[in-house]
Amino acid sequence: MSSTFHRGLLVPLYRAAVAQFRVQVLDGTLVPTLVEQYRHRLARQVGAAEIRSWERSLHTLSADLVQAGLDEVEVLLEYQLPLTSQRADAVLCGVHPVTGSPSYVVVELKQWSSASLLEDSVELCVVPAYGGARLHPGEQVRRYCGHLGDFLATLADLDDPLAGVAYLHNATDSDVHELFRLPEDDQGRLFTGQRRGEFLDYLRARLAPGSGAEAADRLLGSAVRPSRQLLALAAVEVQQRQTFRLQAQQQTAYSLVLRALERSRRGVTKQAVVVVGGPGSGKSVIALSLLGELSRQGRTVLHATGSSAFTQTLRKVAGQRAPRVKAMFRYFNQFGELEPNELEVLICDEAHRIRETSANRYTRASARTGAPQVDELLQVARVPVFLLDEHQVVRPGELGSLREITSAADRLGIDVACVELDGQYRCGGSRAYETWVLRLLGLEPGGPAVWDGDERFPVELVDSAEHMEAVLRGHQEAGYSSRISAGYCWPWGDPLPDGSLPEDVVVGNWRRPWNNKKDTSVGGAPGRPFWSSDPAGFGQVGCVYTAQGFEYDWSGVLLGPDLVWRTDRWVAQPGKSFDTQVKRAPLSDFDRAVRNTYKVLLTRGMLGSLVHSTDPETQQLLGRLLGGRRAVVAAAASADGRVSG
Repeated sequence: MSSTFHRGLLVPLYRAAVAQFRVQVLDGTLVPTLVEQYRHRLARQVGAAEIRSWERSLHTLSADLVQAGLDEVEVLLEYQLPLTSQRADAVLCGVHPVTGSPSYVVVELKQWSSASLLEDSVELCVVPAYGGARLHPGEQVRRYCGHLGDFLATLADLDDPLAGVAYLHNATDSDVHELFRLPEDDQGRLFTGQRRGEFLDYLRARLAPGSGAEAADRLLGSAVRPSRQLLALAAVEVQQRQTFRLQAQQQTAYSLVLRALERSRRGVTKQAVVVVGGPGSGKSVIALSLLGELSRQGRTVLHATGSSAFTQTLRKVAGQRAPRVKAMFRYFNQFGELEPNELEVLICDEAHRIRETSANRYTRASARTGAPQVDELLQVARVPVFLLDEHQVVRPGELGSLREITSAADRLGIDVACVELDGQYRCGGSRAYETWVLRLLGLEPGGPAVWDGDERFPVELVDSAEHMEAVLRGHQEAGYSSRISAGYCWPWGDPLPDGSLPEDVVVGNWRRPWNNKKDTSVGGAPGRPFWSSDPAGFGQVGCVYTAQGFEYDWSGVLLGPDLVWRTDRWVAQPGKSFDTQVKRAPLSDFDRAVRNTYKVLLTRGMLGSLVHSTDPETQQLLGRLLGGRRAVVAAAASADGRVSG
């Protein structure tokens, strides 16, 4: 059988029967073919280390498969897992010798000659040739199998279709003896070169000698959707662990989605639901309520956002006890190659982050269709749900608005139902404060207004960054989460050689670091996605990209020189911004983005908000509007967490 190359999402770089696979290894054409397909599919060059790995490991694998008598089994090399950029080294496709059903063996190839377990762990190991901790290869391939089982519909009705093996063909048992402490099962077995005979016997026990072409076709043609087992797990983790009490329009939006799904299942119509609301109006509560309920019902549903920090935090919270649930939280750019209506419901949270297209610098050339991202999201589910705040568009190219979504839906012939949330569950429930912020920044008509006060939510001016930090530290020490955020008006350096973060944010004599750039902790600072939720986030300054979508008890906001008040109007100053993508936009786009940025930052607090501008004239404006309300430093916050001057 001749080799075949594919361009879809759930396809490998290479597919062939074992006999053809072995021929191309021996005649030296396999690796050049893989290199060319990698460049074509992923639009970048393959690294030298990966080429060496192919040259050495695939020679061994092909010889072993021929020795096992599996010449007609189909081999998929560099198979990309659904809804992820991860690739399995090889998937062997055939027929089970006992049941006669399709059978698949996922193979993780390692050239390691020695490895040991990381102290106090059976899942992490240390490889002297590479340095640093690495996931145990048996656990790695087990997770690959679990992901395939969770998202490939064709596997749902098969009995025991997946097996996983890690093959350390250069190692002897004594070289990696500690790795055998990880408990094994059929989706996570470990073989060394010393156990080659056992490896061949295991392959023969999972794969019959006959043709695997039909099994490969079935795998590559599978629909992508969450399995019932994963949905049941999500229902327990999301809905049963959290009690969501929906109020008024929140319940209306929730019920509209369930109604639209039922109507679509009866073939009546396809409908999108758009939920529009300000900060703290309960959009994410609706999203998680729907995810939990639809999972409980066994509906094919996924949650998606355009925010790395927001998605990773949801994954951490919802999947704390069940890591598999994390896979249900995706990004907007991961749905472009799925079939129309592949899902029943797609919940697009923070939909104001929708981009013009899903392509980025990592997108392979064949996947650069130019299709609008909103079209992809509308088409992939029978009921696409969008939850958004139009005043939270903070970067050029973010197009998530009611007008954009309804226009795209109309073009695609999809009905739209819209719900406007009128509640306020952040900022002490103060609708007055939200309106004051919108008028302050010119996002609603009327101009800046004097703050009349709201006993539920104190808003106070501070004279300096030191003053702000001292007040917030008092709240933090009293047990209330407190954070300082700022406009992107200072450089943002990498961690220093000693592991600490550079103190890039400088206001007078006050200096503090931005939040950590990395997803993992650095110098005691939490990873970037967890700045707002980890108590260790106090002491770093957050930006809009780490604050958006989150909340904390007390919020301090530093207005930088990128937006200043001059006489009777706001003046946007892109030359004072260090946000390279935003500052290069046309002035009108920068002006809108920077106003929305401060709107986001000013509406993160649950109990109160402090504000300071680094610009004297802007600080004077805030002083006039706040009528002398100045925060005072207290040894400890009062019983309700509020300190007022």
